[in-house]
Amino acid sequence: MEKRRLGQSSLEVPPITFGCNVFGWTVDEKTSFALLDAWLDAGFNFLDTADVYSRWHPGNSGGESEAIIGKWMKARGNRDKVVVATKLGIEMGPGKMGLSRAYMQQAVEDSLRRLQTDYIDLYQSHRDDPETPIEETLSSYGDLIKQGKVREIGASNFSAARLAESLKISTEKGLPRYQSLQPLYSLVERAEFEGPLEDLCLKEKVGVIGFYSLASGFLTGKYRSRADMEGRTRGPRVEKYLNDYGFGVLKALDEVAKRYEAKPGQIALAWLIARPSVTAPIASATNLEQLAELVEAAEIELDAESIQKIDEASKPR
Repeated sequence: MEKRRLGQSSLEVPPITFGCNVFGWTVDEKTSFALLDAWLDAGFNFLDTADVYSRWHPGNSGGESEAIIGKWMKARGNRDKVVVATKLGIEMGPGKMGLSRAYMQQAVEDSLRRLQTDYIDLYQSHRDDPETPIEETLSSYGDLIKQGKVREIGASNFSAARLAESLKISTEKGLPRYQSLQPLYSLVERAEFEGPLEDLCLKEKVGVIGFYSLASGFLTGKYRSRADMEGRTRGPRVEKYLNDYGFGVLKALDEVAKRYEAKPGQIALAWLIARPSVTAPIASATNLEQLAELVEAAEIELDAESIQKIDEASKPR
């Protein structure tokens, strides 16, 4: 398994990150354990979660995904074999949000407790907090690193300007540096990342672990009409792709997939893995069959002609 350095950090990760937002939402605990076992058995070990997963689901209060991962690591005794990324900052309840020093100290303890561990490999600012000075947030991360509770830090959903400012303050003040960025990035969502944000990540050697890499399942090809959305949890999220542009992207993926004897979703991930800026796109699976497809996607090396074909079909309109 080819490992890639995440930014300039101490972390080396495989070319795909498992998105654990499905745990405790569309996947129960027993299935989550089976998926995690299979992921590790296949040579992958990078897991991305957040404290807020899956607070949106009726009956949940947040922390469900972290708790499942924590139970699994404890049951298997494999904490040292897993690279765990989690996040903080999105509201977890009244007054429980943001990136202030006081809240960060509380949030990290809550995540460590749920994960049943004493350290987090990659702790990420889930979204920017304009109310808190950047220096306060970065120095708080510095305290957590000194205490051994956090190894490396990352950012998610940051603009190019705010990420650049954060990196500048890290250098000037000798504070921890965001080693990774988690942006929205897929073949049907290229505009937000490509341009100033991607250029900054390449220039500053910031690792990229984009989310919604398969566009909520649209790029797997299972949603080709409105009828395909019916009865599916994530169906409403793909409606915006059911147009000439989206179908054009699927057509290109179908054609390349045929050449590689692969599936459209595998080609979509292979395209992301081939991007010089991308370290390990995030993708989820809710069953073992889907997980096997993710594993195989990491083995596909697209040639220049295939990349160009997909590039042209998916250029932002």
